[in-house]
Amino acid sequence: MLKKIPLDEIKYVLLDMDGTLLDLYFDDYFWGHLVPEKYAEKHNMSFGAAKDYLFTTYKSHEKTLNWCDIDFWSRELHLDIPALKEQIRHLIEVHPHVIDFLKLMKKHRKKIFLLTNAHFKTVRIKFNKTQIGKYFDDVLCSFNVGHPKEFIEFWQKAEKKLKFDKECSLFIDDTEDVLKTAREFGIKHLLFKAKVSSKAEPKSSEEFLTIHDFRELM
Repeated sequence: MLKKIPLDEIKYVLLDMDGTLLDLYFDDYFWGHLVPEKYAEKHNMSFGAAKDYLFTTYKSHEKTLNWCDIDFWSRELHLDIPALKEQIRHLIEVHPHVIDFLKLMKKHRKKIFLLTNAHFKTVRIKFNKTQIGKYFDDVLCSFNVGHPKEFIEFWQKAEKKLKFDKECSLFIDDTEDVLKTAREFGIKHLLFKAKVSSKAEPKSSEEFLTIHDFRELM
């Protein structure tokens, strides 16, 4: 892997957050269990019926800013989503070897940017729990630019704001559609993060170089 990703040529390290750096179990549990549970209680319906309704509703907002907008979901579902996230913040965990990787990149004077579709309130909750915010030179949420990462406009605005050079940038994400857009934009080095949740089997990609663990890059 190190032969294929020439870290000495890379000046900018662009990183996704959920699933890539942080264990996606928190989000899977939150949206797949806790929110349906609270929604079922509020509307006096079964957990199964609530889950079916919510998963259909979630799906209808995929690849839009609403998808990760916790203020939108608070209004839509009449639940205090940020408060519910705080309730289970103990489940927010950093993937193994992520901190070591970030420290190594800092030591080698790479610029490290977080590029996430997550809402800035979610980023704040997760930074408070994990303390990983101190490793980033800047953080760009899709809400700052008005487009999710799946859209080329996100990348155009990200380049202007963060001033990275796509020829000497490495981008790591756990979503193939996002990586495809980054490739279309011209980011030279791309990696697919396969192990997104401590409670789920790794994903696979036939299109992109894959890592399961950040130790593979060290």
